[in-house]
Amino acid sequence: MHKILVSGCLNGRPIRYNETNVSVESEIWDRWDSEGRLVAFCPELAAGMPIPRAPAEIVGPTASVVLEGRGRVEEDNGTDVTDEFVNGARLAAQRATAEGCVMAVLTDGSPSCGTTYTYDGTFTGGTVEGMGVTAQLLHEQGLRVFPENQLDEADRYLRSLDE
Repeated sequence: MHKILVSGCLNGRPIRYNETNVSVESEIWDRWDSEGRLVAFCPELAAGMPIPRAPAEIVGPTASVVLEGRGRVEEDNGTDVTDEFVNGARLAAQRATAEGCVMAVLTDGSPSCGTTYTYDGTFTGGTVEGMGVTAQLLHEQGLRVFPENQLDEADRYLRSLDE
């Protein structure tokens, strides 16, 4: 049975930077959970970041550039947290490999887990198309990544692998 790496906050735990979670109300999610497919993982917590923590955004300029060592992730107070985000991404990739995950469902918008967009690094609410650091690394390592609002598409992909 194929496993799915999922953002830890999607599993109902209030572990986001602001002590909240992202609620997923879906028969697909419930089925995956009952089948034992979900592997919950928070890259930021795994890297040792606290709850709560300051908001962070990719400021230089994309996740792939951050992973290459030429970009940054900063908190809204200017603290550079690039190392924590890169370390968390590596830990997520290791966990996905260890658990046999074939795909990931991640919290869109996050500087770690964003799959279709992240915030633009100005801390003004603006967004840019692209992935977070963890999503980018998982993608580069061959995992399909989906945002939490594309479960139908994710389930079709998973079922195609199960055939």
